[in-house]
Amino acid sequence: MGSLHEVPRIEDELPPCSLAYSLRSGGESSGKDRTSLGPGTVLPGGILRDLALRAEVSCRFVILRAEGRTATDQGGDEMRRLRLILGIVLGSIAVSSLAIQAGQLPGRIPLPDGFQPEGIAIGNRPHFYVGSIPTGAIYRGNLLTGEGSVIVEGREGRSAIGLSLDRHRLFVAGGETGRAYVHNVRSGDTLASYGLTEEPTFVNDVVATDRAAWFTDSVNPVLYRVPIRRNGALGHKRSVQTVRLTGDIRYREGFNVNGIEATENGLKLVIVQSNTGKLFTVSSRTGRTREIDLGGARVTNGDGLLLDGRRLFVVQNFQNRIAVVDLGPRLRSGEVVRRFRDEDFDVPTTVAEKGDQLYVVNARFTTPPTPETEYWIARRAKPPRG
Repeated sequence: MGSLHEVPRIEDELPPCSLAYSLRSGGESSGKDRTSLGPGTVLPGGILRDLALRAEVSCRFVILRAEGRTATDQGGDEMRRLRLILGIVLGSIAVSSLAIQAGQLPGRIPLPDGFQPEGIAIGNRPHFYVGSIPTGAIYRGNLLTGEGSVIVEGREGRSAIGLSLDRHRLFVAGGETGRAYVHNVRSGDTLASYGLTEEPTFVNDVVATDRAAWFTDSVNPVLYRVPIRRNGALGHKRSVQTVRLTGDIRYREGFNVNGIEATENGLKLVIVQSNTGKLFTVSSRTGRTREIDLGGARVTNGDGLLLDGRRLFVVQNFQNRIAVVDLGPRLRSGEVVRRFRDEDFDVPTTVAEKGDQLYVVNARFTTPPTPETEYWIARRAKPPRG
């Protein structure tokens, strides 16, 4: 089989289970190139059913390529196709694995004392990432065990608010610093730092799509766009764009746009305006906003967002609850179908998902921060649909 230089290191994104895969050359496979990944734990039968894998645990990814040519020689199409397949399959494995083990997962995951967390991101592997507001430190933990460690040390002049994962990179909104940071999630190395604005600001949240990372500003009616090239490379510092928000939204005194999410194709963004409790869509091409009609309902103090298909979770921080919004076609309207609390909520700010589980960071803004102040992530099952 010819060399394959561009294949992602999928072993770094695997959940803790055993997975056998085959890389086929020219659509053929002799079976000699089978490789076993993971620490060797046997996959439960439920995962096999979910992935429609029968007889043996085997995922085969077909790479149509001529002998001796790399995936990039094919114009990148097959490489992108491979990554898509990998994402779907590995994501399905992770979701199923967590669903099976949900009864054994920690319901409350401790963070370092005095950490002052805000944002959270979860990738394919059962790892979570949480940032520290006053220092910019990044803590990585394991959803299965609750254990973790700091992978990016805090430093003076940095801050970490919202987080978003893209491949092996973690995008970080820098709050009052007016900056954005990108870290390698394996090593913790800082890959890039972007100055988004020199104006008074609060760069609050971020969402990464295939072609850009989008950052909100709670003070100024703009979004910041950090381009991502077709080959996945980060854009140059001079390529950062300031996109003015037009259309329905009107900035007012106080904290304005906070959380941000994106549709699967990245063409539409969804934002929440904290001080008005309104939701908007944003065209990623023009910056034009359209208010999502909630029939008079509000999500005041809306903070982090999680878009799950056409179901949107809105964290209402000082209300100590999460609103669930069922969105209509084209995201022009929505209905707040549920608001729920949890005994482990203490000014929650952001939420991320793994399978049918929600993970909620508690910033505890009403508790005076000290080096001994305790912080944690609360886990709870997603509420049923309908």
